[in-house]
Amino acid sequence: MSNQPNVGSAWSNLEKNAFRFFSIFFFIQVLPFDSRFFQQLVSVDLFSISYRDIFYLSRYSPSFVGHDNPLNWLIVGVLAGIGAIVWAKVDTTSTDYNKLYYWLRVLLRYRLAIGLIAYGFIKLFPLQAPLPSISNLNTNYGDFSAWKLFSLGLGVVPNYQSFLGLVEIIGGLLLLNRKTTTIATLIIIPFTGNVFVSNIAYEGGEYIYSFYLVSIALFLFAYDALRVFNLVSLELPTAPHRFQPVFSEQWQKARLTLKTTFIFFFVILYGYKTYAGYKEGPYQFPQKAGLPRAEGIYNVSVFAVNDSILPYSKTDSTRWQDVVFEQWNTISIRSNRPVKIAHTKTEEIFQNDSDRSYEYAGSLGRHYYSYEWNTSNNVLYLKNRNPNHSNESLTLHFTQPNDSTFVLKGINEKRDSVYAILNKINKKYLTFEAQKTGRRRGLKL
Repeated sequence: MSNQPNVGSAWSNLEKNAFRFFSIFFFIQVLPFDSRFFQQLVSVDLFSISYRDIFYLSRYSPSFVGHDNPLNWLIVGVLAGIGAIVWAKVDTTSTDYNKLYYWLRVLLRYRLAIGLIAYGFIKLFPLQAPLPSISNLNTNYGDFSAWKLFSLGLGVVPNYQSFLGLVEIIGGLLLLNRKTTTIATLIIIPFTGNVFVSNIAYEGGEYIYSFYLVSIALFLFAYDALRVFNLVSLELPTAPHRFQPVFSEQWQKARLTLKTTFIFFFVILYGYKTYAGYKEGPYQFPQKAGLPRAEGIYNVSVFAVNDSILPYSKTDSTRWQDVVFEQWNTISIRSNRPVKIAHTKTEEIFQNDSDRSYEYAGSLGRHYYSYEWNTSNNVLYLKNRNPNHSNESLTLHFTQPNDSTFVLKGINEKRDSVYAILNKINKKYLTFEAQKTGRRRGLKL
């Protein structure tokens, strides 16, 4: 590869020093120096790779003092500053860094593309924010954290979520061509910048990673920022690029093979695997099926503790108000008993049902239990899914006098005997009905 030099292309000392700092800064930010990345890499089974594996590889960022900690940026900045000083002392003859600048931009283009495409596909196939569960739809608005409200609001409009994913994917694909990089950044900066601001406003856990992507996009845009300003705002003639790559050697054609491999792995294969995951069901909720024909919300018409009947009350911390059986093996119970709220800090795609915390994370008002059942003696074994209440379990015998009634009798988390009669409420939900009938058609409730 050779370059076509431009007249007057020598860099000033300020430009060289700035480039030394930012090149080291972004090399540390992008290249995998963290053992955590290699642990994830060696754990991938290439013969049964999943979109989860590719997602986690794509979301790498260096970690020195804990994942997604702002101090990591300070450490990288200090290392880059020290490296830039040493570099300036050692290299006193270079007049420009055009060639290195070109390859740094290539590296950042592809790193940013991976990050955008990874999140784009889990939005295109609306997995990141699924439709709310029945328990979520029967939880008071004020019992949700700001982040959970944002996620639920996105989940009820899957077509809009798919549109957002498509924007991210388009931005990522445009980065794969040097000539469309600036156009890509003009899409990415406001889009991902909005993600960054939303995470701060709604107390989400992805604000550091989203700013990481924004910083890369800003650096890429800076290459053409002055030219765009001169051309669009000042309507002045613009100078050509300082450096134009020319690939003339035979071995350099391998770059096309690398690019094709990249597109196959991070676009075609990842897209296909994500779609397959979407058809199986959202990764946010457990996959194990619940009790057959039990799905729905039930009013607790009778409730007794140690043979003492408790009247219905919204203030009693012991008395159950209603119970929800989800389609999967989760039961949620609403009462006035305090909930120690659990938070999900970052986007996670868990393999095990026990780790999938989306349904109860950021939510008060209900206690969520995973359950197993024994059909031979009609026993439910419940365990609180919230890690802050992980020591709580219930054993309940159940009978079904009819299709809409459950009678439960057993031991609660305090080892007291409990007795409850649950009557199913024939309740329809606009969210689910709209998905069945289409938004423009009337809903019959």
